[in-house]
Amino acid sequence: MFMPMSAQQDSTRVKHRGTKSENRHHGKHIDNELQLDEVVVVAGGVSRVKRSAFNTIAVDTKEMQNTTKNLSDALSKAPGLKLRESGGVGSDMSLMMDGFSGKRVKVFIDGVPQEGVGASFGLNNIPVSFANRIEVYKGVVPVGFGTDAIGGVINVVTNKRHSGWHLDASYSYGSFNTHKSNVSFGQTFKNGLTYEITAFQNYSDNNYRINSPVEDFETGRIDRDKKESVKRFNDTYHNEAIVGKLGVVGKKWADRLLLGLTWSQMYKEIQTGVRQEIVYGEKHRRSHALQPSLEYVKHNLFTRGLDLTVTGSYNRDVTTNVDTASYKYNWRGEKALLNSPGEQSLMHSRATNHNWNATATLNYQLGKAHLLTFNNVLTDFRRSNASLLTAETLTDAIDKHTRKNIAGLQYRLTPADNWNLSVFGKYYNLYVAGPVATTETLDTYTKTSHTIDFWGYGAAATWFIIDGLQVKLSYEKACRLPTIEEMFGDEDLETGDIGIKPERSDNVNLNLSYSRRIDKHTFYVEGGLIYRDTKDYIQRNIMSLSGGKYAASYINYGKVLTKGFNLSLRYAHGRWLSIGGNFTKMNVCDNMKTSMGSTSANINYKERMPNLPYLFADSDINLYWRNCMKKGNTLALTYDNQYLHSFTYYSSHIGANKADYVVPNQFSHNIVLTYSMMRGRYSVSLECRNFTNEKLYDNFSLQKAGRAFYGKVRVHF
Repeated sequence: MFMPMSAQQDSTRVKHRGTKSENRHHGKHIDNELQLDEVVVVAGGVSRVKRSAFNTIAVDTKEMQNTTKNLSDALSKAPGLKLRESGGVGSDMSLMMDGFSGKRVKVFIDGVPQEGVGASFGLNNIPVSFANRIEVYKGVVPVGFGTDAIGGVINVVTNKRHSGWHLDASYSYGSFNTHKSNVSFGQTFKNGLTYEITAFQNYSDNNYRINSPVEDFETGRIDRDKKESVKRFNDTYHNEAIVGKLGVVGKKWADRLLLGLTWSQMYKEIQTGVRQEIVYGEKHRRSHALQPSLEYVKHNLFTRGLDLTVTGSYNRDVTTNVDTASYKYNWRGEKALLNSPGEQSLMHSRATNHNWNATATLNYQLGKAHLLTFNNVLTDFRRSNASLLTAETLTDAIDKHTRKNIAGLQYRLTPADNWNLSVFGKYYNLYVAGPVATTETLDTYTKTSHTIDFWGYGAAATWFIIDGLQVKLSYEKACRLPTIEEMFGDEDLETGDIGIKPERSDNVNLNLSYSRRIDKHTFYVEGGLIYRDTKDYIQRNIMSLSGGKYAASYINYGKVLTKGFNLSLRYAHGRWLSIGGNFTKMNVCDNMKTSMGSTSANINYKERMPNLPYLFADSDINLYWRNCMKKGNTLALTYDNQYLHSFTYYSSHIGANKADYVVPNQFSHNIVLTYSMMRGRYSVSLECRNFTNEKLYDNFSLQKAGRAFYGKVRVHF
């Protein structure tokens, strides 16, 4: 574990050894995150976990909590990470980590997997103040998470160190009628009773301007060479969530026992499909979810050095998709009568998702040199679908069902302070059952099922060559099981394939880092090499539908090879300046010598895979004026930027010759001015994102917002 540290505490080294426990709060306190041991904070809110052999980074959120950033925004500070969004607030979001994106990167909150919990509780909806820190495990992942990620893991760690009573509340308003608010309060009593309630909401009209070709209703033609400046008009989004926890800490029979209940809801108007030229004027989606949960932690269970953590949760999410309009729209807001209702396809459907999750982790410390970890994660997902188009609800006869079990065992050897070694094995099991069409007209279905098994293994080691100079090397034979969306789709704009195979990958990470402090000057440099040899790569494609419409589908693409590197540099001077940045180049290349399902040569062999950024960078400067105007007050100025090199979203052979298939170079700039008073108890922030009004694009050239202004007030004590 490590104590959260901010940029002004740069270069502070905290050493914390043991397994998963920390004593004590009012006699006992425990933090049940994975063992992180020693942390070196290198300023700018990003910390390097030193003693761990795994390629691990910790992002401290303290300095970001006065901004309007959400958790996904905060992760953009970590090297090798790229946030990808299809639009504004509430839009579809994925994180790319060292060339792997989306479902290859798994998300946890306090060690509990978030797959299948619903869109209203995604990283791009949760305010940054929700987290104490964010742990990023890149590539090879320790067994303590019990996950099938081959890209990496993001673990959001909430604050469990409160003593007494606390309150954190904020409100922000900005461009495109965007409102965000958050309140969190709780208390821990001397007898160990504890409670905490967190509530947050996001709202935005998302009515920013974009440049797009516009359909001419008289001719039915879309002139892709002629683009107009138009305003988004069917893109309102809002979500609300309440998280409550009640329990006890510091008891002989439980270091922590918490019962939780999470409620969330979401409303989302759908402006476009997977391509921007297609626009919708009335299509929308709404959902609500309820999730009870349990967490139990016991340190020194039965014997000294044996720690147990158990979690359980059930999530019921109901999502309704509505596409019943009798008109089609263009980007000017004009409309024309359709031959039959439905802008994409006639739909008024309800999907009810039931997601059960249980985790168990045992750590056993044998002396100072030996640590055994066992983890098992079981998830069970079931979806039932119903059509609401008729007066009587029509429910599908066959549910969609998956059951996933992942077990792992890890041994860590620490014979000396300057090196350690971990070896591990994992077992993956997936059961899938659901409907498969038996006729070409898709009017008859039968239930089919199958089971997938896979064994994986790996090792990770680190060596402190000299003081400040460290090398890390890790390898894993990894597996990623198909997700719910890849097997069953999203019941709207994406179609799944129940027979899709898991991805298998050989992953290698090599990292070299050096840190040095001379008086008030702190320097940090790190470089990493990444190698991924992936088979049965799951690719998201666009497929054409009748009427010039599009949807997304998933296929297994034989072989993909990933090679690349990232570089991080950071410098801090005392408590008033930190400056640094990251650079990443990651080539994810087609490794099929022959075309899929053919013996003919593959013209894309060794070419980069489509719709994947491969070169990007970011940098930031943070200035602090301590005791500004009054003792205990701080004026902070933060400037940061993001650069993205152009990439093609179809085959590079096509994209290289036609600008329509290219996402252009992008360089955006942001600035935040914050004044905090009474040692951070009150703060006011002004923020400008993309202040040069750069045209920003992402997935299949969907355009994001231009220049935007925000203001925020916060109370924290």
